[in-house]
Amino acid sequence: MKSPKTVLIHSITFALLALGAISAAAAEAEGCIALKTVAEVEQQYVKENGERAVRLVPASKVVPGTEVVWTVSASNVCARVAEKVFIDNPVPEHMSYLANSATGIGADVAYSLDGKRFASPEQLTVKESDGAVRAARSDEYSHIRWTFKNPIAPGQLAIARFRAAVK
Repeated sequence: MKSPKTVLIHSITFALLALGAISAAAAEAEGCIALKTVAEVEQQYVKENGERAVRLVPASKVVPGTEVVWTVSASNVCARVAEKVFIDNPVPEHMSYLANSATGIGADVAYSLDGKRFASPEQLTVKESDGAVRAARSDEYSHIRWTFKNPIAPGQLAIARFRAAVK
């Protein structure tokens, strides 16, 4: 019988592989946007000149506490401009979104607690069992949305990125 830790590692490895194929949804711009998701981790190394540096390498197996860098590429595969492009991406199961890590050049970023209503962090609230309302924490976000301000030209690529830690 596998230990709970082994099962968790295998589950997260499977989730990393599955998410790469199905994680993001985009305004399809009539089928012109092709999405690709990549999960990577930072790896420290020493350059030839002796200087320390960090690079991203594919995330294969991760353990609790590991920070994963998720990159979603939206590529316009059509011969016409793709307008009003957005990417909705869930925060992977067994992971917590890391505050202020979502980026996308030329994109507005919004968050959701349920995958339906997206807003800025200041607008997201949680109702406690005693009726009190408080600001949502970043580890409670379930989805991230990038709305690109400009159209994506044929052959052009738009990138969205965020970090999440394994629970």
